[in-house]
Amino acid sequence: MKEQFELNEQFLLLEEKLLQPDIRKSVKDLNVIIADAFIELGSSGCTYNKQQIIDVLPTLPIVKMTIMDFEAKLLSTGVVLTIYRVAKHSQHNEPIDYSLRSSIWILQEDEWRIVFHQGTPSKTI
Repeated sequence: MKEQFELNEQFLLLEEKLLQPDIRKSVKDLNVIIADAFIELGSSGCTYNKQQIIDVLPTLPIVKMTIMDFEAKLLSTGVVLTIYRVAKHSQHNEPIDYSLRSSIWILQEDEWRIVFHQGTPSKTI
């Protein structure tokens, strides 16, 4: 039970880090946290690799996002799956858009790096 709590806490912090404006705008930080073999299946229906994310993410407008219903699952040594929901907020801090998200994190060179991410639009929370 304690191990699951600690796993959830550690990976929630990593996922929240990726939503922080200063990280999303930093090519240097993105290069560290995103694995070279990264693939994203975006909520837009498009597929992206690491370089495409690094080229586009810093240019996107900042949108406040809140993570909900977070869970991390240890798949094997050095591999973790995260599953959660995200609410995007309006300028008035009202939720306007929801998505279901999942990520796979791998341990490389003593650092956790995201190697896969998928966002699926959701009508409700």
